[in-house]
Amino acid sequence: MRRRISDFTKGGGPYVWITAYDYPTAKLVDEAGVDGILVGDSLGMVVLGLPNTLGVTLADMVRHTQAVARAKPRALVVADMPFMTYETGPRDALKNAAKLIKAGADAVKLEGGSEYAHIVQKLVKAGIPVMGHIGLNPQRVLALGGFRLIGKTEEQRRKVLEDAKALRDAGAFAIVIEFVPASLAKEITEKVDVPTICIGAGPHCDGQILVLHDVMGLSEKPPSFAKRYADMAEAIRNAVRQYVEDVKTGKFPSKEHYRD
Repeated sequence: MRRRISDFTKGGGPYVWITAYDYPTAKLVDEAGVDGILVGDSLGMVVLGLPNTLGVTLADMVRHTQAVARAKPRALVVADMPFMTYETGPRDALKNAAKLIKAGADAVKLEGGSEYAHIVQKLVKAGIPVMGHIGLNPQRVLALGGFRLIGKTEEQRRKVLEDAKALRDAGAFAIVIEFVPASLAKEITEKVDVPTICIGAGPHCDGQILVLHDVMGLSEKPPSFAKRYADMAEAIRNAVRQYVEDVKTGKFPSKEHYRD
């Protein structure tokens, strides 16, 4: 049975999330048993070779969401709203989020806290489920001066906690907490009554999420908090090396691979 928004409840975890950006990997991660698939704007870095997520367009997100949705996963599918598709106001946010829902997403995710609570509220009222994203916001990398741990000062900790509460009050069904101290993620998880999903924020959340390419060993520069579960980069290199060798030595194509 397909996952629904109502399946993600406080205390019902731990929930396992991962990113996917195309039809074959969406099928594979779903068969592996994840609860949720995020079509993340991280595709800009791990698929398109961009230095950050700022160059990802809404058209990119629509195309990749469509590809993931075609896999008909059992897992819930959430699509990221890319940079400058919601910051400009509720009207733009509604129009752009609707495109992702029509592309096959079950919900959208947007970065930012209390400053975008009114946007979340508008989307939810319009029938579009929203996942929040607080702590490190990759779309704010220029303002932050890099991908930095958030919550080292008391002021930062207070702001992240306020953001979590504002998103909960606005109607977010879950909140991603990225790259904050584990103690802060624990406090947030204890104080908000919607599921929290950690990435680089320790073990105390209601679930975890990682980028698929980090898990598979395909990322060139994975973050310190990611765990590599396979070395698919070497597996691909080895397979293609063998193919190159077989063609150059005449081993491929052999008789079973063609017809006279």
